[in-house]
Amino acid sequence: MSEEKNLNENLKDKAREFTEEAKESASEFAEGAKETFTGSNKKILAGVLAILLGVFGVHKFILGYTKEGIVILVITVILGIFTCGMAGWLMSVLGLVEGIIYLTKSDDEFYNTYQLNKRPWF
Repeated sequence: MSEEKNLNENLKDKAREFTEEAKESASEFAEGAKETFTGSNKKILAGVLAILLGVFGVHKFILGYTKEGIVILVITVILGIFTCGMAGWLMSVLGLVEGIIYLTKSDDEFYNTYQLNKRPWF
């Protein structure tokens, strides 16, 4: 009976340790994600969104370039109707290129170019 009790206590201790480690890992992950997505440097977020949703200009809105984002969106939707989707394809290529450019720049270079100096294109 005492062996069973010791085993139960051991399992409870291990479960508590695991729970604490999981909470700590989740906290670290949340802090890293918060820094990445809400920090002053939005390089990773803008780069990934440019690659995935560049056709809609989402990355421009993230960086605060509302006018340029609307231009991309209008070209994709309105001109895409008249060109049978070719304009949308062109905007997706533009987003891919911009996403690659964003992600290959250093953090400081990206911040100075796109957030501090407000360079909207390439």
